[in-house]
Amino acid sequence: MSKKMMYLVLLGVLFVVVVESLTAQPPPPPGRDFGGRRGRDFGASTAQPPLPANEEEKKILSVLDEMNQGQGRAMMNVPREDGRLLRLLTESINAKNVVEIGTSNGYSGIWFCLALRTTGGKLTTHDIDEGRASLARENFKRAGVDKLVTLVMGDAHETIKNLKEPIDVLFIDADKEGYTDYLTKLLPLVRPGGLILSHNIESAPRDFVDAINKNPDLETVQAQGVTVTLKKRQGQ
Repeated sequence: MSKKMMYLVLLGVLFVVVVESLTAQPPPPPGRDFGGRRGRDFGASTAQPPLPANEEEKKILSVLDEMNQGQGRAMMNVPREDGRLLRLLTESINAKNVVEIGTSNGYSGIWFCLALRTTGGKLTTHDIDEGRASLARENFKRAGVDKLVTLVMGDAHETIKNLKEPIDVLFIDADKEGYTDYLTKLLPLVRPGGLILSHNIESAPRDFVDAINKNPDLETVQAQGVTVTLKKRQGQ
């Protein structure tokens, strides 16, 4: 498939996902974040639950369901439908290198791994809290995806400086006031045609929102929960 065709397919996928996201969910109650962690019930959706293609995928989805019903509420994980979107986008662009800022207990990371196990890719995820990281390691192992994951401990504003490889997908879901710094430091590493996915940007600084919306080299679509930004290829 040519690069132009892959680009058109990705835009088509994004259009369908955004339309479904905007129409499937009711508006949040007053005072709640639009599409945010407090704005939607965990696991609540009118969509068909994900159907496993094989026993390995069935096992992973089972672990995700357990996390969603248990740890998910305490950890303020992304809603299930947002996790499905992370997997869909990662697999659709055949991502090999995913970088996540904000591991939590590994819930979103496992959704990425559902895609990475088929693309032959890897996840590098950053967190500063050892308690959350310990849970994440356990959950990665339970899901059988631990070999796909490198968990980096420490202040991500510093640890991401060690990243050198081109990034296919960057997911930012950590301290909101740090979103702009994460983007500034990692955007040069995101490959042309790569994606920057940011969660709950309604609480992010204005300069971050401007950075992903007013940069002519980026194309951004805001949906509920996950905001999708494409780093354009040269000549587009």
